[in-house]
Amino acid sequence: MIFFDNNSFAYRWRLSSDISRLEEGIKIHEKKIQELRRQKKELFGSQKNLEKFARERYLMKKENEDLFLIVDVEETDD
Repeated sequence: MIFFDNNSFAYRWRLSSDISRLEEGIKIHEKKIQELRRQKKELFGSQKNLEKFARERYLMKKENEDLFLIVDVEETDD
């Protein structure tokens, strides 16, 4: 005779698989956090790296410089 209640085998198996999935998600996020911390340390570790990041990401420049942007234009079939 089998009883179906809140503590059934199927329910416990589903909870176990959910826990495993969530633990894997935690591991993935922890790896991402470690990588971001490494990047932050590298970026703010020297003025040269910080300047390079600002130039590339935010298109900043020094007063006596000119900035030229090269943009790829996709061809359209017209």
